[in-house]
Amino acid sequence: MKHSTNRQTRCGRGPARRIGRTLALVLPVVLVLSGTLAVTRVNWTGSQSTSVLTASDATDITKDAKAAHRAPQDVLRDKLLAELQDDDPGVVLTHLQQAVAERPSLARHCASIARAVGRAAVRVYGPARAQSYARPVCDTSFASGVAAAHL
Repeated sequence: MKHSTNRQTRCGRGPARRIGRTLALVLPVVLVLSGTLAVTRVNWTGSQSTSVLTASDATDITKDAKAAHRAPQDVLRDKLLAELQDDDPGVVLTHLQQAVAERPSLARHCASIARAVGRAAVRVYGPARAQSYARPVCDTSFASGVAAAHL
């Protein structure tokens, strides 16, 4: 009588073994690289002048550097909202139309910008006066922003 033994070949050991081997090869490499990067980021000289930007230094970034990394629609939105403090919403909406005409890639963001201007106009002028400036800019999004801020 033959006794069968359950001998599994290398192919039959399953996915757990493959995952374990992969981790055994990849994990040390990842740890060494992350440790190396961490050590290179440490200021070993003790002086305050360093080229490494830490989290506390992030507030010291100039406005121009921030604007360089922001999307054009965000820059336009902030510019128009700041302009709303000095000019009435009609002037701001005219500038929005001109910006979209000059740069057609902003057209898909026009509605959200007009809504933001409408909400800000309610805060500055109140709902009734802000609504009086409503006109069909970007599918009447200014008016919907006024209505959303009023409710």
